[in-house]
Amino acid sequence: MDFTNIFFLLYLIGTLSDFLLDQILEAGNFIHRNKHGREIPPELEGHIDEATLCKTVAYKNASYKLWVPRHILSTALNLVLVLCGFYPMIFNAIWKWTGNVYLASLLFMLLASLPDTILDLPFSLVREFKIEKDFGFSKMTFRMWISDAIKSAVLSAVISIPLICIALVLLSHAAAWWWILLGAVYVAFSFLLSYLYPVLIAPIFNKFTPLEEGELKERLESLMEKTGFHAKSIFIMDASKRSGHSNAYFTGLGKNKRIVLYDTLVNQLSTDEIEAVLAHELGHYKHKHIIKRQCVTIPLIFAALFAISLLIKRPELYSAFGFLEKADVSRIGVELQFIGLFLIFLAFGSFLWIASLIGNAASRRDEFQADAFSGKICGGGKNLITALIKLNKENLSEICPPKIYCVFNYSHPPLTERIKAISAATNNTAKNFQEET
Repeated sequence: MDFTNIFFLLYLIGTLSDFLLDQILEAGNFIHRNKHGREIPPELEGHIDEATLCKTVAYKNASYKLWVPRHILSTALNLVLVLCGFYPMIFNAIWKWTGNVYLASLLFMLLASLPDTILDLPFSLVREFKIEKDFGFSKMTFRMWISDAIKSAVLSAVISIPLICIALVLLSHAAAWWWILLGAVYVAFSFLLSYLYPVLIAPIFNKFTPLEEGELKERLESLMEKTGFHAKSIFIMDASKRSGHSNAYFTGLGKNKRIVLYDTLVNQLSTDEIEAVLAHELGHYKHKHIIKRQCVTIPLIFAALFAISLLIKRPELYSAFGFLEKADVSRIGVELQFIGLFLIFLAFGSFLWIASLIGNAASRRDEFQADAFSGKICGGGKNLITALIKLNKENLSEICPPKIYCVFNYSHPPLTERIKAISAATNNTAKNFQEET
C-alpha cells in the first residue's frame, strides 16, 4: 500500500474530513437543541406545548447518543479494513479459489459489505427496540424485524446481482463504450423498478388497501382531477403495524401510478388537512419536480461513469489500496476493473456530501413550491399549516434546528420556515386578489 498515492490521500482526507464535519454538525445541533429546543416559536403559540417539545428533545438526544458511537466505530472500522489490506486479501483469496470473474466479483461485494453490516446490527436493534419503542413509535416484533431483514437482503440480491453481471459483461466485451451502455442499462433498470415498485416490491413489506368510498375519497379524487393527475387508485398502507410515524406519497409510472396514504396519517389528520397534504404532493407533480430532477441526474450518471471509465485504467488506483504492488497497467484485467468501481467509491465516497448539499438545497426549494401550490389550490394554507404541525408533533421532529445543520442535512425546510413561507404566500395571494377586484 502506497501512503503517498493520490488516491489513498484522497481517501484519507475525505474520510477524516467527512467524519469531523458530521461530528461538528451533530454536536452543534445537540447543543442548540438542549439550549433552545424547549422554546415555543411565535408561529406555534397555541399549537404546541412544552411537554411535546421536551419529549422531542429527549427523543432526538437518545438518537444522537446512539449515533455517536456508531459513527466513530464505523469510521474506525473503515480505516482499519483499508490499512490492514482486508480488501485485497479477500479478493486474492476468492480469485485463487474461484478463478471466475463473475463469482469472484459477487463474493467480493458480499464479503466487503459484511463487516459494516455486522457492526450495524446491535445499533439497529437498540434503535428499533429501545429508542423507537420507548417513545411510542415502534410496533415491530423481533420476528417481524428478522423477516424484514431477510426480505430486504433477498430483494437487494435480486436487484444488484443482475446489474453486477451486466457490468462485468460490458467491461469484458464493450471495451471503451461500456460506460455508455451501463449508464443506459442503469437508467432503464431504474425506470423499470419505479414501474414495478407499487405492484411487486412495496406489497412485500406492507398491505395496501383501496381507500373506502366516502367524503375523503371524493375530495381527493376531485383534487386529482383538478390538477390533472391520473392515478390507478388511492391506497391506505398499514404503516401502523410497524411504526407510529406518518407520511403520504405518490409512486409508480404509467398505469401503476398511485397515491399512498399511511393509515397513521389518516387517523391523525382531518379530511381538510389530508387534502392539503395531498395537494402538496401533487404540487411536485404539477411543477414537474421529479422530471426536472431526472433531467439533471441522468446526465450526471453518464458523466460519472465516463470519469470512472478513465480512472479504472489507472494502476495507481489499485496500488493505493494494495491490489497492485507496481504500476503495471498490463495486470488490470476485467476482474480488477470491476474492483476498481469499488475502489473509486472508496476513494471519493466521502466527498458525496458536496452533491448532497446541492441536492438538499434544490429539494428544499421544491418543497416551498409544493407548499405554495397546496395553499393556492386549497384556497389558503391554513389546513396545510395545521397538518404540518400535527405531523411534526406526532413524529417528534425538531421545530427549528440550526440553519447550518439544515443546509447539510435537511431535504425539507424546518417547520417554522415552512409556516412563514406558506403564510406569506397566502397573504400575497389574498392581496393580489383584492387588488384585482
